[in-house]
Amino acid sequence: MSTSQMTPNKDLAEGFAQIGALFAGNDGNLDQIYREHRATMPVMQGDICAELGAASFAGDTGRPIYTVFKHADVMLVLRDTKTFTSGILMETGLGQFLDGLMITGLDGDEHRQLRGILQPSFTPAVMEEWREAYIRPLIQRYFIEPLIPLGKAELVSSVGVMFPIHVVYAVLGFQDDDPAALELFASKALKVLGGMANDPEAKRAAFQAFQELYDPTLAAVQARRESGATGADLISRLIRAEFEGRTLTDHQITNFVRMMLPAASETTSRTFAIMLTHLFDHPEVLERLRADRSLMRKVLDESVRYDSVTTFKVRETQTEVTLQGVTIPRGAVISACVASANRDETVFENPDVFDIDRKQMAAFGFGFGAHMCIGIWLAKVEIEEAVGLLLDRLPNLRLDPDQPRPEIRGVSLRGPDAVHVIWDAP
Repeated sequence: MSTSQMTPNKDLAEGFAQIGALFAGNDGNLDQIYREHRATMPVMQGDICAELGAASFAGDTGRPIYTVFKHADVMLVLRDTKTFTSGILMETGLGQFLDGLMITGLDGDEHRQLRGILQPSFTPAVMEEWREAYIRPLIQRYFIEPLIPLGKAELVSSVGVMFPIHVVYAVLGFQDDDPAALELFASKALKVLGGMANDPEAKRAAFQAFQELYDPTLAAVQARRESGATGADLISRLIRAEFEGRTLTDHQITNFVRMMLPAASETTSRTFAIMLTHLFDHPEVLERLRADRSLMRKVLDESVRYDSVTTFKVRETQTEVTLQGVTIPRGAVISACVASANRDETVFENPDVFDIDRKQMAAFGFGFGAHMCIGIWLAKVEIEEAVGLLLDRLPNLRLDPDQPRPEIRGVSLRGPDAVHVIWDAP
């Protein structure tokens, strides 16, 4: 396979940009808006995303919606899974396309058992194995080496959009010899996220895309099971996985694999672009990282705190509850504003300063508690390798002075539209 085949096609790049625009909204004064809410209206009746003109993960269920802004309240909502349940995500999120198997939309014993089956396949030890076997060689070969002679590039479209999808495709164990099939998977995954909008046509396209992903994924799962499922790839691991006597059917594995694709094509891609933007905005941090790669995780964690990609977590109240003096009825939708909580001045010292040396406190960019993102370690390893390889292989990597500086924007889904760079080509 030639390296040029791994660059995203026009439809894929446009789909990624359209998703960003869908969730962008009027984001010009977000930090101030959230600061004022924390001070004067920490619990707001209504959906702040809708007020700011962005698509909302809270959906349109007809139920009352409350937005919470303070760190303590967001932590309570994410920690107390009995009072604030996740089943609403099966109606408003990806669960509406997943036939009932979405780990983030499950609660109680069902969630505990499913996570018990899945978690051993996503441990840091497994990620280190995949780092060497799949992640580093794949990113280097298909996304970094083709850039070296060019001297300039836009990194969101040339690297960020596609590398996480390709990594997930590889760790699933799909054959890496059909770039057209890979791009098809990626483009359909992006269409699924478009179905989050309150647009009947977008929802139809999303449902169709997920249906079209089902058959080839199921065939791969069945073939792996028939061959004994002895490999280190994710599908084989899931076939072998067992927890408290429970295993996964081929249908369940297929749905889990489909669920991974939209997350891979969005969260990791945008976090990568956000981290690069912060590095270029803080040259002193970039120079420290060039000299000491052990700082990579600190830079990544602070990037996720400072600018989370997915800025709201949605829950549903199972009983009447009072937060900050506001009584919220049973059955209401809670939109927990992660972006505000991660800048709460009562928790983080100088929260609006990008500081990789700050004392580590609970931040919510990858979720929290029982519903912490199961793929967190995979995402971190992918991003660390992509950023590290860029710095290793593209000498004197820097922003292109002839192009606009990258700007992180978005209300409910954040990230820069583009990161234009140059380097000293050989």
